[in-house]
Amino acid sequence: MEGASKNFRKRNAILQYLRQSEDHPSAEKIYTDLKKEIPDLSMGTVYRNLNLFKQQGLITSVATVNGVERFDPDTEPHVHFICHTCGAVAHLERLETPETLSAKAEAAIGCKVGQCQLYFTGQCRTCLNQ
Repeated sequence: MEGASKNFRKRNAILQYLRQSEDHPSAEKIYTDLKKEIPDLSMGTVYRNLNLFKQQGLITSVATVNGVERFDPDTEPHVHFICHTCGAVAHLERLETPETLSAKAEAAIGCKVGQCQLYFTGQCRTCLNQ
């Protein structure tokens, strides 16, 4: 029974970390940051739980940035900006949502959109100013 308790403790810590994060972390960042407080945490545990959370609809995969998958606990349709220089991922508020665009696509061609993810890439303000 103790093993199951440990697994839930790790699972809850990973989910809480994601919910408190604003930088759309990678599995590696989650692992590195949580390893300090959970010494027996493994990368396998992080990856298994991230996959479970995605299957359960608790998180989404934003994109692969510089070869690394990034995660978001905000599962509502919204738009992201990804800096191709530093890898920063940010929410773009006040833009037309993928949900609105999906409805327009359905009306335009008579289809049923299952999912729409929208993100812009370029250089963030910090990278532009360097």
